[in-house]
Formats: sequence, C-alpha cells, structure tokens
Amino acid sequence: MTQVLDVREEPLATVAAPDSERTARRRALLEWIAVHSLGVAAALFFTLPFVFVVLTSLMSDQQALTRDLLPDTWEWGNYRQVLDTPGFLTWWRNTLVYAGLGTVLTVVSSVPVAYALAKFRFRGRNLALMLVISMMMLPPQVVVIPMYLFWAKQMDLSGSLWPLIIPMAFGDAFSVFLLRQFLMTIPNEYLDAARVDGCGELRTLLRVVLPMAKPGIAAVALFQFFYAWNDYFGPQIYASENPAAWTLSYGLESFKGAHHTDWNLTMAATVLVMAPVILVFFFAQKAFVEGVTLTGVKG
Repeated sequence: MTQVLDVREEPLATVAAPDSERTARRRALLEWIAVHSLGVAAALFFTLPFVFVVLTSLMSDQQALTRDLLPDTWEWGNYRQVLDTPGFLTWWRNTLVYAGLGTVLTVVSSVPVAYALAKFRFRGRNLALMLVISMMMLPPQVVVIPMYLFWAKQMDLSGSLWPLIIPMAFGDAFSVFLLRQFLMTIPNEYLDAARVDGCGELRTLLRVVLPMAKPGIAAVALFQFFYAWNDYFGPQIYASENPAAWTLSYGLESFKGAHHTDWNLTMAATVLVMAPVILVFFFAQKAFVEGVTLTGVKG
C-alpha cells in the first residue's frame, strides 16, 4: 500500500516543479522590465531638456520656442554666429583660465591640509576639522561684502577674476574634507613602510599617498572645475564692470535683449558652454565615481 502511494505522488511533484520554475522566471522577467522601464524613464527625464536645447539651437529665430519639435531647416550657422559674437572667445579664454588655474590651486593647496588632518596626530586636530566643516556650512553671501571691500578697495582688483582665483591658493573647505575622508581609507602601514625606508613626510606624500589618492584627487578636481566653469555669482560681483573679464556663464546674459531675445542663438551659446563640461565628465566619470564612492568607506 505504501508503494502505491509513492508511485502516485511522483507525478504530482514533477508537475509542480515546472510550474514553480515558470512562475519564478515570469517574476524575474517582470522585475527586469520594471527596473529597466524606470531606468529609461529617468534617463529621458534628464536627457529631454538637453535635447530640447540642442534642437532649439538649430532652429531659425522665427521657429524657436514654437510648437515645432524639429527644425524646418537645420541652422548650423547659429553656432558660427555665436562664435563670431564680439567677446565670446574672450569669455571662453577667461573661463578656461578661471576654471583651470583655480582647480590646480585648489588641489595643490588642499592635499597637504587633508593629509595632515587624516594622518597626523596633533593637539587640536579635531578642532581644526570642526572649523573646516563649519566653513562648509557658511554661505558665501555672508562674507561677500567684506571680501568685496578688501579685494576692490584695499587690493584694487575689481574688474578682474583675480579676487576669485587667488583665494583658491589657500585651500577649499569642501575639497579638504572630501580629500581627508578619502585619505583615511589608505592604510597607515604603507606610510610607515615609507618612513622606515627613510622617506620624509613630503616625500611620503608625493611618492606614496598621491599615487594611491588619484581617484579622490580626480573627484575634487572635477567638483572644483565644474563649480568654477558654471560660476555666475562671483564674476557678477567682481568682473561685471569690465566686459573683457567676463566668463561664459555671465556673458550669456548679453544674448538677452531689452525687447527681443534670439532664443536660437541663446540656446546655441548654451550648448557651447555645456559641451566642455559634458566631455570632461564623460572621459573622467570612472575616476569621479570611484573617488566619491571611496570617500565614505571610512570616516
């Protein structure tokens, strides 16, 4: 009797197993479709504004900002007209100087401070770190008036970008904090081995720490470059009186007239301003993501 029951139960098990497998495969397929649908929707949400700007930049002045989604005629000459605008190439050069020189100065000045806060043991280290964090919480608008009076009245540097570039040679609170968090992930054994081999602190920093901290340095450099490239507030305060010192972000205002705005040219100029930032991030995104991710491994 027992053998008869066993024979009858086997077909039920073999039938139930394929049903459960099909259910699991169907559930996995539905999850894959749901996840990728959300990913496509998010990509469209961030991409469509850029597509709109590019298409508008290729329209005629009469067609721009109408119900038409595609240009009737592809006006590639809009970009040439923007490049021929008096002062545009000067604004481009000023932006490169501001962003490039500012990034180099910020990295060079922030790395030693971050290294000291991460690897040195000294009295008042926690207090110094708290001061750095408190500087991150201080809005720049709070100190804009005394800083302007100092640079414009005392140093006579108004009408130039030097009041924005020179302070970067003294470090940046956010860059110091981000680098400090990254350097904390580097084991102290590497530094001790370098010191045993006769390396001083400066040589240890240059030969051991910097090669291992490339992702963190890349993240800080990109953050600073993007900030300086897109900065509008600083050039408006210090360089507004001198068109020869304008940057691209501030110079875009000149494309807006008092009674009429050439939106196709404004969009073309916007594309030219955004293109370098997009290209830089595209080629450096791996190091950027790795640097930002590793800064939170150890605090």
